[in-house]
Amino acid sequence: MGRHPRSPSAQPGSGPFSTLGRERHASSGRRAFLRGVAATAAAVPFAGLFERRAIASPLGPLRPDPEKIFDLPEGFSYRVLQRSMDRMDDGYRVPGRPDGMGCFEGPDDTLILMRNHENVPGKAKYGPWEPGQAPPSEAFDPKGMGGVTRVVLRADDFELLSSNLVLGGTHLNCAGGVSPWGWLSCEETVEPGHGYVFLCRTDADRIQPPHRIPAYGRFFHEAAVVDPDTLIAYLSEDRVDGAFYRFLPERLDTPFVGKLQALRVIGRDRLDTSARLRPGEVVRVDWVDIPDPDPRTDSVRLQAQARGAALFRRGEGLTRHGGAVYLCATKGGPVEAGQIFRYVPGGEDGEDTLVVVGESTDRKALDMPDNITFSAGGELFMAEDGETERRIVVMNARGETYVFGRNAKSASELAGVCFSPDGRALFLNMQDEGMTLVVTGPFPGAVVPRAPEPAVAAPIATAERAHGSASSSHSGERREVASCSGCATVENAKSTGGAIAGAGALALLLRRVCSRG
Repeated sequence: MGRHPRSPSAQPGSGPFSTLGRERHASSGRRAFLRGVAATAAAVPFAGLFERRAIASPLGPLRPDPEKIFDLPEGFSYRVLQRSMDRMDDGYRVPGRPDGMGCFEGPDDTLILMRNHENVPGKAKYGPWEPGQAPPSEAFDPKGMGGVTRVVLRADDFELLSSNLVLGGTHLNCAGGVSPWGWLSCEETVEPGHGYVFLCRTDADRIQPPHRIPAYGRFFHEAAVVDPDTLIAYLSEDRVDGAFYRFLPERLDTPFVGKLQALRVIGRDRLDTSARLRPGEVVRVDWVDIPDPDPRTDSVRLQAQARGAALFRRGEGLTRHGGAVYLCATKGGPVEAGQIFRYVPGGEDGEDTLVVVGESTDRKALDMPDNITFSAGGELFMAEDGETERRIVVMNARGETYVFGRNAKSASELAGVCFSPDGRALFLNMQDEGMTLVVTGPFPGAVVPRAPEPAVAAPIATAERAHGSASSSHSGERREVASCSGCATVENAKSTGGAIAGAGALALLLRRVCSRG
């Protein structure tokens, strides 16, 4: 087992993408953050074996949407932020099939959504290029129709300000994840020349040259998440015999130089986690090295299995919470309808562990979860990619599930679930419809903005401040399912939010990461 590199100045729970910190540490910054979001999030989520069953939603039953787009409980509303084929501010169009997504804090009271598009090569009708428009030189592959778009919103009311293409010419950009350097976009393919993770700047207002990370491996990538203290990246693989990977950097100032490794259950080589790991059974794990992380063939998982790595049935969504990493295996469990794992890194003075914290035994309760994210109230929101209805299902700390939202328009996959840094808004994509939605309402644990202080007359000599306002032709569409009685939040608070990774030397970015807290 490799040692976890750690910055001397970095504290657990600090950094631009920190969550609630490790269970055994409690810095003053972490305590302040807990007070700011929700007391319920202080407990380690899903810490033991709980009863797992469907319950009536504590938020109330779903109300049919008159527009037949998205059903929500009373008190919650949605707005369509963008649709595929809308014209963006850079002259390109919003590509089709929006998928994984992350939310970042932006400058000047803005939020930035980084949005993947899961398009196959050659399907020009789904791509970002208008008819007759040639791909720019920055496109990774002129035949690629996938990529990443950037959506800038006002932070107070989530109104659309601008949008643009950041990455183009890739294939099947499925999920990804936030990192201290920007958005990580993952290709779910091993077509020749493809199958990589790409780093995308969140401040880029135009398409950028591709920043490929071969060290993260070439395989059917799904999602990624980075521990902001160690800069270890965790990576999932969407294969029925896939592995769960991590990239262990050699040094904090060279985060893309190091080893790609796969998880192994100690004493149980090649364990099939779907069939041989019972819910609540905590197992000790270590990591095996991948000799050739960038092979010409689709062999990374085979290298992992040859060294005893565990098998995961379609590893998809990844998120961090409470110092732990949560992994969704979409086809795991007794009815092949999904498992949720919790991996806890032990660090230098403990052992790494893995446990199944939830699995579906009834597709009516949970049907093949895919993208996942935590709310500020400590509940796990899961976007289903199942065989019947497509819903947002929530799992609480007792392992109980309830339905939060439902695609009322079609059987299209829901994807890209992520919360605003303060947790007041949930963002999601309806893939086949090509729509990006923002959902607001009384989410438990949300940080509601304070009411402004009473105005005090300023002296005449005080200089006036010039206030500019941003506008856009993309006003969005609003649909009130019920009157919005509040605003919500999610715990990806610091995990989803964080400082903007802009241009400049990587060392400067890392100094910013390590000095936060």
